[in-house]
Amino acid sequence: MKPTIQIEYCPKCGWMLRAAYMAQELLTTFVDDIHGVTLMPSAVSGRYHIRIDGRLVYDRKVEGGFPEIKSLKQLIRDEINPDKSLGHSDK
Repeated sequence: MKPTIQIEYCPKCGWMLRAAYMAQELLTTFVDDIHGVTLMPSAVSGRYHIRIDGRLVYDRKVEGGFPEIKSLKQLIRDEINPDKSLGHSDK
């Protein structure tokens, strides 16, 4: 079964558009590798977590900010399909 990515974001912080953009990029890049991307508004202020099948792989507070899309794609690729080429994002 293909993994599902969850992006949990703080709606009070105005991060829904950022989460939607990241979801779009992940869906485009990993169209054959994932089941889907779920956007989840958080009840916890300031939260921005990215999970794969419920397992936390990125925490904005721990990492000190938001991931660049290139870094996020590499992180997700390394978790779900390490042999996948990301083309220009690998350079």
